[in-house]
Amino acid sequence: MSVDITRYLRKAFFIVYDVVAVVLAMYISIITRFEFSINKVDQPYIDKIHYYVLINIFVSIFVFACFKLYSSLWQYASIQELVNVALACALSALLQLAGMTILELNMPRSYYVLYFFYITIFVGFIRFLYRTLRVIKGNIIGETSDIAIPTMVIGGGDSASHLIKDIKGSMMIKNRVKCVIDADPKKVGNSILGVPIVGNDNKIPWAVEKYKIQEIFIAIPNLPAKRKKEIIEICKNTGCKMRILPSMTQVINNEVLVSAFREVQIEDLLGRDEVRVNIDEVADYIQGKTVLVTGGGGSIGSELCRQIAMHNPKKLIIFDIYENTTYDLQLELKRTYKDLDFETLIGSVRNIARVNAIFEKYHPEIVFHAAAHKHVPLMEDSPREAIKNNVFGTYNVAKAAANNGAKKMVLISTDKAVNPTNIMGASKRLCEMVIQAMEREFPDTSFVAVRFGNVLGSNGSVIPLFKKQIKEGGPVTVTDKNIIRYFMTIPEAVSLVLQAGSYATGGEIFVLDMGEPVKIDDLARNLIKLSGFEPDVDIQIVYTGLRPGEKLFEECLKAEEGLRKTANNLIFVANPIDFDNKKFFKALSALHDAAGDETSDIRAMVKEMVPSYKPKGEY
Repeated sequence: MSVDITRYLRKAFFIVYDVVAVVLAMYISIITRFEFSINKVDQPYIDKIHYYVLINIFVSIFVFACFKLYSSLWQYASIQELVNVALACALSALLQLAGMTILELNMPRSYYVLYFFYITIFVGFIRFLYRTLRVIKGNIIGETSDIAIPTMVIGGGDSASHLIKDIKGSMMIKNRVKCVIDADPKKVGNSILGVPIVGNDNKIPWAVEKYKIQEIFIAIPNLPAKRKKEIIEICKNTGCKMRILPSMTQVINNEVLVSAFREVQIEDLLGRDEVRVNIDEVADYIQGKTVLVTGGGGSIGSELCRQIAMHNPKKLIIFDIYENTTYDLQLELKRTYKDLDFETLIGSVRNIARVNAIFEKYHPEIVFHAAAHKHVPLMEDSPREAIKNNVFGTYNVAKAAANNGAKKMVLISTDKAVNPTNIMGASKRLCEMVIQAMEREFPDTSFVAVRFGNVLGSNGSVIPLFKKQIKEGGPVTVTDKNIIRYFMTIPEAVSLVLQAGSYATGGEIFVLDMGEPVKIDDLARNLIKLSGFEPDVDIQIVYTGLRPGEKLFEECLKAEEGLRKTANNLIFVANPIDFDNKKFFKALSALHDAAGDETSDIRAMVKEMVPSYKPKGEY
């Protein structure tokens, strides 16, 4: 039987039941008034009820519908539903009093009080009986069932109460809450819906062992990042599966259900506070503009497109060479932003004719350049491809932007451009120099770069690799036990890129504060624990050694560049290093010729242009 048919049958049942309840309440009320003796009831009173019963049925059913007594899910009935029943029945009684008075069908005053009492009992009984039976059945079966999952809830507030009620009231949920953890000492020793609050965070390992806990729900909305990290650090060592309530939105919308909780993710362990940007500032320079995103199908580019779409651009142009992810993004944007005017174009930034044709046709006012080769080891084996795609792809886009009246171009750069030890990082430093040189040549267009570190979950990054290795049973491969990296989530990085773009006046290199550095070894071990395994016991960790061009640590800023603050405390401006434009463009021309020559020593030429570059063998 389909869900719709079941829903209609349930409504029909309640309507028929309520019709019977109204009739019974009217007759039983008058009988009760005369001491439960039908022989003592005066016939005129019975006649008045006969006369008014149909009116009362239609009025009462209408009132009940207005109070949503036919649309509530009564298996989840709560105080709110009880209040609705009482109010609906009170209004039904009052309208009956008013109606019978107008029609001069006067009844004993106590009749209306008794009617309210009986109709409330009858209407509420059947609705709350179902929920009560489900709770009793769920508790009895749940406590004795072999498939029941002993569960701990962290947080003793309203969210925990809603969650426990959802678990207790559902036959489909196999979790059985055994205990609650809360930091408030005043709550310890009390209970929530019969579940004991056993202590604070320090009691978590003890409670897991005592109650044989298998799953932990963190039911504290808008949990500060530092506090969240502390709790998860304790929980991940228990071997329990963890879930967390993402935000206050679920609480506001009364959606604190088991389904609202997500699994704890590795970014929850970064301990970063939520990144905040000035939405108005971003909207001011995006709204109503034609915006081009190169590399729009990639990890950063696609998120740029999503967030730009939120700010109502006049037109969004997505440009990428890889058709699969770009096609997926196209379908997503069509589905999510039905009014968005956008074009999805395939091509390479290396193809200057294709780039020029796009700029001449659409005349984008704002350009975000995210197209690039980014994999360090692959570029070490193909250095000319890094130069062709990264450096001259950037040059092609920048030149087209300047020649076609673009107001602003934002280059997506990387911390690997600082004191680079690999050709990919050196190529991105050259991209930054291209941007700075173009700013001097074409002052009508603001050219800027935004530099940040690794993003969690991007294509080809370490997190998806670790997850794949864990799924396959290991081993998890880490290049070096001491290697560290700076991490940020993709949406965080992109929101800051957009904010930096609003600050741009031209020539700046913006540096994003990536927070505290993270040891990749710790990242791997935490991910193994979050997956329910023990590192080096269930899943082995193997150290493979640094790859060609890879550093133990990345830097976000060259020492000689310095830093200047912006209005956002997570965005800084690096003072650009001065260089001669004429010499740079001459060297760039020679580099272009060398990139097409498969026999030339291109690394030596790059080092001449980027003195801080130390290729393999020099570090």
